[in-house]
Amino acid sequence: MPKYSIIVPVYNRPNETEELLESLAVQQFIDFELILVEDGSSETSKHLAEKYSQKIDLKYFFKENTGPGDSRNFGMEKASGNYFLFFDSDCVIPADYMSKADELLSITKLDAFGGPDNAHESFSNTQKAINYAMTSFFTTGGIRGGRKQLDKFQPRSFNMGFSREVYENTGGFSDIHPGEDPDLSYRIMKGGYKVGLIRECFVYHKRRIDFGKYLKQVYKFGVVRVVLNKWHPDKTSPVFMLPTLFLLGSLFCLASATISLWALGPLAVFSVLILLDSLLRSKSVVISFKALVASFIQLYGYGYGYLKSYYLLNLLGKKERVALRSFFAEGRK
Repeated sequence: MPKYSIIVPVYNRPNETEELLESLAVQQFIDFELILVEDGSSETSKHLAEKYSQKIDLKYFFKENTGPGDSRNFGMEKASGNYFLFFDSDCVIPADYMSKADELLSITKLDAFGGPDNAHESFSNTQKAINYAMTSFFTTGGIRGGRKQLDKFQPRSFNMGFSREVYENTGGFSDIHPGEDPDLSYRIMKGGYKVGLIRECFVYHKRRIDFGKYLKQVYKFGVVRVVLNKWHPDKTSPVFMLPTLFLLGSLFCLASATISLWALGPLAVFSVLILLDSLLRSKSVVISFKALVASFIQLYGYGYGYLKSYYLLNLLGKKERVALRSFFAEGRK
């Protein structure tokens, strides 16, 4: 019986999945199985599962499309290990990830953990720019990977692990998407489990490959945040409203600029901060300017999604499974 079960939901991503499988095939620590759950894809990864089953203890399953949360739950039901690890199919895993995870989990005895993500040198400039926007302090992204407490740091399913006991007692991931991972993180914390951030266990996360897809993603993040606030009112934070305030403030600055161009000052200062900070981190002028675009996309997309969802659920009083039906598994069928 393997010590760990790695569970990965896949939906129409054979090319990226192959990179993930290749990175898992060269792990220094090999006492694990991989549960690959094809979530109703039209472009399947079955041929990759057959190819890499010679290198990895790999089990492949095809099921109807019900979303990544339900697919992870499906995978846990099929898993043999007592500790589950989760990656997204667009991740690349460093060769020493499993050995570090095993060593640190043996020392700390965590019931659940989360790890950060980095941009690999092979990623495109756009992917690196999006990674900056998702992790920068200036875009509120820094709160995701820079805190050790669960109420500040929320383990995300692109790099997350927890014990079988946690799954059995919490019921696993909910049917909302996105948002299924912070929802589970909150429930894990309420269950009194020991949770931590393992900084050494990072992954290379490709995220969205273009700005259009990224805009759709962050818009959805903003929408579901209002739902999560409703489900977990004790975990709400003013930080979640900052992108909406940034959006409204930007509109005010633009409107005021018809009277005086000085009104654009706050946006100019913010832009300079992003350019300088991303330049220091990336050492690339091209990535720096793309990071500026990605940062505005993140703040405006998330801010609009949050504002729209807040209006529907809190001001109009609509039920989330009715007003936001497509964000739940039943509504996506």
